[in-house]
Amino acid sequence: MRHCSRASLLYFVIGVAAAISYFIYFRRAHTTNLYSKIEIFSTPTSASTMAKPVITVGSGLAGLSAAYEALKAGAKVHMLERAPKPGGNSIKASSGINGAGTRFQTDSGITGDDSARFFEDSTKSAGKRLLASHAGVVGEERRKELIDILTAQSADAVSWLADDIGVDLRTVAQLGGHSIARTHRGASGPPPGAAIVGALLKKLTADPGFTLTTSATVEALAVSPETGAVTGVRYTVADADGETGETHEMAGPVVFAPGGFAGDAHGLLAKHRPDLAGMPSTNDARPGSHGLLAEFGAAFVDMDSVQIHPTGFVDPKDPAAGYKFLAAEALRGEGGILLNGEGRRFVNEMERRDVASAAIMALPPRAGEAGGTGARQWDVTLLLDPGASEAVGSHLGFYVFKGLMRKTKVKDLPPDVIAAVDKYAATVAAGRDDEFGRTAFGHWRLPPGDANREEEVAIGIVTPVTHFTMGGVAFNAKTQVLKQKGEGDALTPVDGVWAAGEITGGIHGDNRLGGSSLLECAVFGRIAGAEAAKSALSGA
Repeated sequence: MRHCSRASLLYFVIGVAAAISYFIYFRRAHTTNLYSKIEIFSTPTSASTMAKPVITVGSGLAGLSAAYEALKAGAKVHMLERAPKPGGNSIKASSGINGAGTRFQTDSGITGDDSARFFEDSTKSAGKRLLASHAGVVGEERRKELIDILTAQSADAVSWLADDIGVDLRTVAQLGGHSIARTHRGASGPPPGAAIVGALLKKLTADPGFTLTTSATVEALAVSPETGAVTGVRYTVADADGETGETHEMAGPVVFAPGGFAGDAHGLLAKHRPDLAGMPSTNDARPGSHGLLAEFGAAFVDMDSVQIHPTGFVDPKDPAAGYKFLAAEALRGEGGILLNGEGRRFVNEMERRDVASAAIMALPPRAGEAGGTGARQWDVTLLLDPGASEAVGSHLGFYVFKGLMRKTKVKDLPPDVIAAVDKYAATVAAGRDDEFGRTAFGHWRLPPGDANREEEVAIGIVTPVTHFTMGGVAFNAKTQVLKQKGEGDALTPVDGVWAAGEITGGIHGDNRLGGSSLLECAVFGRIAGAEAAKSALSGA
């Protein structure tokens, strides 16, 4: 027992160190050393003085991946980001990136995974929207084609990030809805989203052909009245005080990757999912950019498909806050359990996100929330034993540092929670969860009974949160934005504009698997960048 306690302490110290290094990197070095390398354009780009750049709208992983491939093809890139700092929601991604049939799986002893198995998991997760009768304007065939690209290129995306970009992705875990462990993250250091974004930005800013303008809001896409092709953008840049400055225009092919609309609570979210009013969110409040595409007739699909993630942290310092920090799905994947207000398990923690969220929302809401006007939330306990805690050491150190989780000995837990811990520990020891059907137990190692009373567990309070929008603009295998002239007409590509990331729809259907958000950004972002570069270099 003493050995286990020392090991737990070691992993906790490593986690805290990782959390501190994460803060230092992204709050100090990232804003000084990185931005000192970034040239900020203050005048419009002129086609007469230089070749048209590939214009990437958004600096999340989709935009960064597109920029990398465009530069690799020989094009120049100008990236426009409306926030003061780059990274989008990708920088906050915490569980990892999916890859089927990777060398990291082999190194971890994980066998039997391939793109076909990943495709099957993804189509199951997509649900009825994948079927022809529910597929909408995109159609069942195109949806399956996009999922096939996503899954078939997943191993290559992981290898690209590891080998070309230099990101540590050697740790592999199983998340909810997956039939096998395939979600990759680093063994230490910052969470995977921050690690990937930071490494890509370092590569891009070292390239003289790359320019990033932050605090830049795209006001409109320029469209040729003769051909209907997108020819560039009009944007404004805010000053240090947030005041909007002069308007700029830039010509060039456009990769549109500004993200989804889960943070647009009073706009697109209210329009398409008014039933979610009052739900807390993992997204910063900001309007969706979909209207820029709608102006030239782009088609949209699944706009009412919004993912409710089951676990956003309830911060003890501000429990009613509308913005919640995500409790990574890896916490459950590595062995964590969920307990209701009576201290009992109530769901298979490895279920898909929509299933787990529905189970939580079937519980009584937080006292005072039912029928109220405040944030709608539930108080559910997330508990990790020493084995799970060590497996997510860097994550846990960060969460403890932020005050979102705390460590306590089993003997100091309420009696009903101790009983739940003992019952689950016995379930893991038996290798069977007859009550809820969980088959993957992660790294849980806590035994049942008196032997565990001096062991430390980590606990936090979580609630469902709006997290991701599966709906968005229709696009094809080349990531071209699609439009529909009239009802019943076939979808046709719009020249000059490509889309990738959460702005797009048609891949995830009813539910996105954890780890597939970063994956779609990498896979389709790279395709978009390569396609846009062809256009830029051809002079089209």
